[in-house]
Amino acid sequence: MAERRGDRRVKWLTLLLVVPCLAVLCVPIYNFDKPRIFGIPFFYAWQIGWIGGGALITWLVYIAVWKDRDV
Repeated sequence: MAERRGDRRVKWLTLLLVVPCLAVLCVPIYNFDKPRIFGIPFFYAWQIGWIGGGALITWLVYIAVWKDRDV
């Protein structure tokens, strides 16, 4: 059966869910005390930032997949 164009788009969009995981797991990228953001060391600020970033990416992927679903 032929694969719809939307199906391919959804597969690529779901790969965005890997970005927050990789961003937090690559510790050498953000293993610094300075700069401090609002008094918080960069190491912690990076992780806290990805909480919101990961939620935003998850929401965007959910909306894209939801709009592309078959009813």
